[in-house]
Amino acid sequence: MRRAHPSYLKRTLIAVFCGMLMHFADAQQLPQFSQFMYNNLVLNPAYAGADEALSVSLLHRSQWTGVENAPSTQSLSIHTLVKKKQIGLGLTIVSDRIGVHKNTSILSNYAFHIAVKEGVTFSMGLQAGITNLKSDYASLAGTSADPKLANSVNETNLDFGAGLSLRSRAFQLGLSVPGLISQTVGLNDSLSVTLKKMSWLGYLRYRFTLTEAWAFEPAILVKYLPGLPVSIDGNLNFVFRDVFTSGVSYRSHESIDLLLRFQLTPQLQFGYAYDYPIQSAARLSSASHELMLSYVFRNYQRNVKSAR
Repeated sequence: MRRAHPSYLKRTLIAVFCGMLMHFADAQQLPQFSQFMYNNLVLNPAYAGADEALSVSLLHRSQWTGVENAPSTQSLSIHTLVKKKQIGLGLTIVSDRIGVHKNTSILSNYAFHIAVKEGVTFSMGLQAGITNLKSDYASLAGTSADPKLANSVNETNLDFGAGLSLRSRAFQLGLSVPGLISQTVGLNDSLSVTLKKMSWLGYLRYRFTLTEAWAFEPAILVKYLPGLPVSIDGNLNFVFRDVFTSGVSYRSHESIDLLLRFQLTPQLQFGYAYDYPIQSAARLSSASHELMLSYVFRNYQRNVKSAR
């Protein structure tokens, strides 16, 4: 039996690995968050100003811990309410990396809020900004691989999104299109890569009051990207006195997630999520970790009686 030449094996492995990374990047064009119920502005611009005060959230996600070139995501969102509680303004910055691919988005958010009735608000949101898409194929392929894989991509494009939201203290319903513009670049005359496709997100959360101390909050996030199966995140959270939250989520065909949230002060909250891979993902990856920190600049006064 004839043995394959080492350089041929190397080129083959490089080509296969590059193809896998391109597949994973295409399948995860949207930043993935297990704590989606606490990171609303990144998913839907209509949420800008919904906290009715200046709000700042930081989130870091390390996916498939221990796997080289595994996905890593960081997000910063800032938003507030202005103009007689009708207009919300916000800013989101998201950095998403997997292998040789790195996407960075800087988006401004605008929302207009309409009081439908007492305690119920309908919101329309728009976002606009820039997205930088980098794919360093040259560092992956090396000098001995197919020249078609030796090109790199560094594209900065305008990006737009839109969203709708209906919410009250008990529920929240949202639909958004985070990226309205698909982006495709050509590596050469015969090879092109679609770096970003238009995607759709649907979100629903409802709060059931069980007792004076306990509440139950199920939530669901539906993600659709053209050409890929619909992805669903289902979440069940139990809330104790609005101070401690514990829950479990299921991400279709990928993971079971454990969530914890601590309301450290009336303004400051901390969240943690642990994703345990299942099915085929369990053979290819390890656990993921996600940290969230949020602060709302809202003044709380206790034991103060109204002068009226």
